Amino acid sequence: MTATLERCKEGDRKAQYEIYQQYSKAMYNVAVRIVNNLEEAEDVLQEAFLNAFRNIHQFSGTSTFGAWLKRIVVNHSINYVNKRRIDFVDTESHPIDQIKEEDPLDNEAIFNIDKIREAIQLLPDGYRVVFSLYLLEGYDHNEISEILNISVSASKSQYSRAKKKLRDILNASI
Repeated sequence: MTATLERCKEGDRKAQYEIYQQYSKAMYNVAVRIVNNLEEAEDVLQEAFLNAFRNIHQFSGTSTFGAWLKRIVVNHSINYVNKRRIDFVDTESHPIDQIKEEDPLDNEAIFNIDKIREAIQLLPDGYRVVFSLYLLEGYDHNEISEILNISVSASKSQYSRAKKKLRDILNASI
């Protein structure tokens, strides 16, 4: 564990500021991708950092500090979105094995990054959250199911539908 983290555990405000400076931009981007609102992501980020500093004594060092902090930011972001009520699509009426796995951008058209970001923001909350956690944040479907308290098949279904919806949005913008 770094000296800065040790100082944080002792309540050193300067060390906390150093940690905030080091991680805030990356963690803000995580929050924005999940919350889908810049101002709300700032609020989530502040709450997550306060929570992390309040509970820094629970950081065991078995993972990197960044991974531990990211999990806190993801959880705060998910909780924030849950307050807005994520509507997950019923997977019982659309079994996952009927959904074809494809790359969301596997298309002849070339999309620029801004169009892709805009299209992701247009996804419904449930789709966007699963899509972001899986593709952008690197969580697997088992982890997503635990984080969101949904089944693994629901996570896979939401991801697959998000890709299809994203493809449709991008194709419509050509």
